[in-house]
Amino acid sequence: MRSNSYTGKRVYSGRSSFAGGSEELQTIIRILFFPLLLLYLELLLHIVRKESLIYLPIYLMFGIAAGLLLDALTLCFHRRTNRILMKTLTILITLVYVVELIAKKILQSYYPLSTLGTATENRLTDYSDVIVTAVIGSIPVILLFFLPTIFLFVFGPRLIGFERFDVRFAGLVLAGVVVFHLIGLGTVYLLPWKGDLTPKQLYQVDTNIDDQVEQLGLWTMLRLDLKHQIIPPKQNLDSDFDAIGALGDGSCSSSQGDSSSGDGSQEEPVIDTSPNVMDVDLAAIAESTDNEDIQWLANYFNSVTPTKKNEYTGMFKGYNVIQLVIEGFSGYVIDPELTPTLYKLTHEGFIFNNYYTALHYTSTSNGECQTLLGLYPKDGNPITMKRTGELGTDCYFSLAQQLGREGYEVLGYHGNYDMYGRQASHTNLGYDWRQFGTGLEVDVKENGDIAWPARDTQVIENSVDDYINSDKPFHVYYLTISGHMPYSNNRIVAPYRDTVRALPYSETTQNYIATAMEVDRALELLLQKLEEAGKLDNTLIVATGDHIPYFNVDVLEELSGKKFGSSDDLEALNESNIDFDVYKNSLILWSASMEEPVEVDKVCCQVDILPTLSNLLGLEYDSRMLAGSDILSDSEGLVIFSSQSWKSDKGFYKSSSQEFTPAAGVTMTAEEQEAYVSAMKKLVSYKRSCTPLIVENDFYHYVFGAK
Repeated sequence: MRSNSYTGKRVYSGRSSFAGGSEELQTIIRILFFPLLLLYLELLLHIVRKESLIYLPIYLMFGIAAGLLLDALTLCFHRRTNRILMKTLTILITLVYVVELIAKKILQSYYPLSTLGTATENRLTDYSDVIVTAVIGSIPVILLFFLPTIFLFVFGPRLIGFERFDVRFAGLVLAGVVVFHLIGLGTVYLLPWKGDLTPKQLYQVDTNIDDQVEQLGLWTMLRLDLKHQIIPPKQNLDSDFDAIGALGDGSCSSSQGDSSSGDGSQEEPVIDTSPNVMDVDLAAIAESTDNEDIQWLANYFNSVTPTKKNEYTGMFKGYNVIQLVIEGFSGYVIDPELTPTLYKLTHEGFIFNNYYTALHYTSTSNGECQTLLGLYPKDGNPITMKRTGELGTDCYFSLAQQLGREGYEVLGYHGNYDMYGRQASHTNLGYDWRQFGTGLEVDVKENGDIAWPARDTQVIENSVDDYINSDKPFHVYYLTISGHMPYSNNRIVAPYRDTVRALPYSETTQNYIATAMEVDRALELLLQKLEEAGKLDNTLIVATGDHIPYFNVDVLEELSGKKFGSSDDLEALNESNIDFDVYKNSLILWSASMEEPVEVDKVCCQVDILPTLSNLLGLEYDSRMLAGSDILSDSEGLVIFSSQSWKSDKGFYKSSSQEFTPAAGVTMTAEEQEAYVSAMKKLVSYKRSCTPLIVENDFYHYVFGAK
């Protein structure tokens, strides 16, 4: 019989109601199932990740709305169809939460739907050992996530019934979706949330994925990601550039000390201290366009105080430049006996005592973004470096393009497949890009796949003849691979196994040291080849890590003898509970022509490498249009972390506690400190926000024209 009302009664097809409860109880359980499922999964995810529950009202309301929508989708069909739909949706939704949990555990970030293509292209099967280990270690938690699924399969027929409801009742449920979604929006926009990042801000952007999950919920993050693929969010950036002007010129006392003789008996050479800028009228550019993003960028860059030329300007003009980004590298692994070449290069060239490689979204790719573009990566999708290749964005200040314009031969190498679209992005940067399958030979297995991981020494051996005898100056870029996790007893470790097994560390740490020894031997080989070709003295070597070994921070604790935080927080790199010195690293900037080392105490990081090299090589560049700054200039040093915490020469700001700690020897009144922190927070926001605007609007092409 068919019900004449739409108050929730079922439409029967000759079947009686199931035992074990009244129709009303079954109806209640049926309607509550999906809202309770989503709330359970969100709460469990937050508890497992040790994330704040203060934002529970937000993902509670959005979870109820999403759950009611799923209810409506499983009410109006025949019993068998409803049963299949409910079970299928429950399994799929639970799998989404489990997969995101594992992704966060392995890759330090949740992954929205817009990254699925990248994940597929990146051959995640190469990291099957890490994935399997993470899954096995998470089995108890995974079982907890699947408890509602088990409940549905075991008790569903008895307590839910899966019967068909009147379509008008489904309409009432959909009305509930609207009501609870509006209440959710009210909790986001109307409640007085505090902090540097609030739910209101996060709801309007396609960045800060981890913060979106914590404050809005995983389901809402995924929904917003899907929405933003269709309707890109509008950048709501303020234009309070006078505030950052309050910072003055950012000058600080020289990190290298006073180089004068002190007795006044010798006249010092005149040093050009003019600003590193180009003949670009940014104000006129802002006035000449209707594009609001370009207007904002031009006005922002026009407000930035440029760095000045200095005694190191042009120090390596005309030199060959070989730059390396070393996979998973930390300076804590450097040892004079085990890694003598790394030790030599970090102690006989420029010595950077406060250099950091902060972890940002997508680790290696955006470690490259900082190093090669001098920009902070977008904290979300699309992935910055990959996007430059997809769009053909003019990367005008990349070292490859700058030196290419000077007539250099420019090549790049990576001993791996085409990960993160590098064949397109790095060719677009200006490199003659060669990786496995496109001009670089490495060891392979019988089936033709790379013998993983490729040896860095072999990459050097198989590439050096491409440029070593060039009659032109050359710039070569290597993205190494031997230091990639997992730090297992693999083919990279094998040649160094006897040496590292004698060390007083865990096997994982021993294996990590072995990967550093492989990098060391690759650098040794490179220096040997340069010397044999008579080009060592006229070559600048630059090297940095892409990121620390973030999945094995306990390794860094062993090597450094320091504790950086609880093991759970370290594994997740939850920056609210870690010692930021976990990111401290070594930057190599060395030439055999240097007669003595130069020690630098300024705070610095990867984005500073490009402007520093541009100045050292005597290249014409505009220091206002990069997020980094010349480390050797008198500007204030700054490093920005993914949580929007930051460290400058004047102190450290921790975003989770909103506390500023002045650096040793720095004194400020309360008013001065408040003004400084406020201005710096705006500057940090501008530096992080400008990158996607530059990429999506091809800003450098707009300013400088055709490449």
